[in-house]
Amino acid sequence: MWRRFRRLALLVAVLLVLVWTVGIEPRWVAAREIEVAVPKWAGPPGLKVAVASDWHFTKRPLRRVMTVERARRIVAEINAARPDVILLPGDFIADADYRPEHAATPEDEIAQELGRLKAPLGVFAVLGNHDWWHDGPRFMAALRRQGIVVLENEARAIDANLWVVGVGDHSTGHSRPREAMAGVPARAQALVMMHDPASLFDLPPVQGLVVAAHTHGGQIRLPFIGAPVVPGAAPREWAHGWVAHGDRQMYVTSGLGVSILPVRFNSRPEWVLFRLAGAMG
Repeated sequence: MWRRFRRLALLVAVLLVLVWTVGIEPRWVAAREIEVAVPKWAGPPGLKVAVASDWHFTKRPLRRVMTVERARRIVAEINAARPDVILLPGDFIADADYRPEHAATPEDEIAQELGRLKAPLGVFAVLGNHDWWHDGPRFMAALRRQGIVVLENEARAIDANLWVVGVGDHSTGHSRPREAMAGVPARAQALVMMHDPASLFDLPPVQGLVVAAHTHGGQIRLPFIGAPVVPGAAPREWAHGWVAHGDRQMYVTSGLGVSILPVRFNSRPEWVLFRLAGAMG
């Protein structure tokens, strides 16, 4: 009798974990706000920078989660936070056979939805590995037609003291961090985004904010262990949150979608609103 009860309890526990990891957590998006104190900050005080990565648009909601309708709700939520700048660090598509319903091509449909994002100082993007596997040049063109500034190993000035830098994807061989930073004046602040956190290894020192994506937080994060698997060449410890390499710091976002398996456990999807200000003292 006791043995049968234990088996039943184990079965119920397994079913609850499956419901949570497949049905609930992948769709439970966190809107995080993070205050960042930047030494010698000369940019706009209280600058609000929204970061939303790894959308992985799909036509298979049970397997990949991020439908057009779901993305529209997240876009509206980001816009409601009224960020000054929006950074999109890549991986916009999930399905290799994505069939658009609202535009002529997959990249046009996705760019059309992301084109609804609004920020007075601009919306900027880099491509991720999935975007390159789909068709990198066509994705860049589609995003640019919607007013999104795509930066592949290049920098764009917002004003004399503040630049946005986009580093190409590491896992597909497009990462050239030093080239990306070359145009930024020595004393200027920069908002640096990369898809793959492994690009931090070659990134020159940055005065400002550095963000990356790609890992999805590991999608599964176990107590005392962390993420068992992290894609790419970055250390497993770089799955999510603030990481450091030498004197450089970077925030790795867990992103919004899923890849390979439609699961998340202890690794909620997120978009992040950073508020930048000068450090005290």
